[in-house]
Amino acid sequence: VATFALTNAAPMSPSFRQRWYRNLNSLMERALSPQCAGGEDLYIVTGAVPSERKLKDRVAVPASVWLAACCAAPGGGWAMGFVQHARDGDVIEDVMVGELEKLLPFKPRLFQGNCGGTEQDTERMKKILEVVNQVQDEERAVQTKEGARPLSSTKGPASAPTPEPAEERRSFLGKVMSFLATPVIRLFQLLYYVAVGILKNVMWVLWFLTKQVFNGVESCLYRLGSATMSYFLAIGEELASIPWKVLKVVVKIIRAILRILCCLLKAVCRVLGIPVRVLVDVATFPMHTIGAAPIVCKDIAVGLGGAISLLFDAAFGTMGSLFQVIFSICKRIGYRVTFDNSGEL
Repeated sequence: VATFALTNAAPMSPSFRQRWYRNLNSLMERALSPQCAGGEDLYIVTGAVPSERKLKDRVAVPASVWLAACCAAPGGGWAMGFVQHARDGDVIEDVMVGELEKLLPFKPRLFQGNCGGTEQDTERMKKILEVVNQVQDEERAVQTKEGARPLSSTKGPASAPTPEPAEERRSFLGKVMSFLATPVIRLFQLLYYVAVGILKNVMWVLWFLTKQVFNGVESCLYRLGSATMSYFLAIGEELASIPWKVLKVVVKIIRAILRILCCLLKAVCRVLGIPVRVLVDVATFPMHTIGAAPIVCKDIAVGLGGAISLLFDAAFGTMGSLFQVIFSICKRIGYRVTFDNSGEL
């Protein structure tokens, strides 16, 4: 009862809610998901159409519940709608999405472009309708076994309304069994949640480790790629600079050759600028030199003889002067000795 007081819940009788959920699960597992690549491109929208009846003047009791399915698979898309009325909850009415939008309040647009518009895979839609009929046949068989009234066939929008079935009442034994089974169910739910939590944490740790490994590998590959690119860029720069360097060397060689030619040209110009008399003197210089060699040798010999004669004269003159000085000294010394000896006598 407290659940029905919420504004985001649709109050339904237990039997109607049970049949709707059972039919909904059967549709999803057997019809909708298999006909849309396992449900990867399947979009589901569900809701309820409120009636004038309200609980405590707060929450409207739904007159019908509906489901809209859109399969956006490329090359095999489809869109269908299903409606189940509360007054005859045993019947699932199949309608097109456009017709379902007209049945809803305010005529909303459920899917953009009506989920493909006219490009619908009719073969898949036929298979879905076949499964819907099978689900209703199975529901009819279940209701027959439970002693409920049999399900009617799939009806169209113009079918006549049937009286609302009475709500099923649970027996006292069923309530006791439900009371006893509730703790066990709660325990299994707790174990299930714990197992799911542990599995999620383990998967998160594995995902984190895998992400770190991929990040490390990506970083190594990035560094390797950067080093390789730098290496190839350096090689490319060197290869590109070779022609420039060769050109610089060729230019330097040409400049050196031009300088040599310029120097030769200057030398030729200077040679051509010398007077003819100077050139004649330079040309006859060896002949004059060879002719003057005997005279020069004679002059050198005379000069050497005179120098030697002067040396001898100087030497003899020096020796004569030295002997004369020595003789004078000895003479004076001898005279003095003679004088001293004569006084003693």
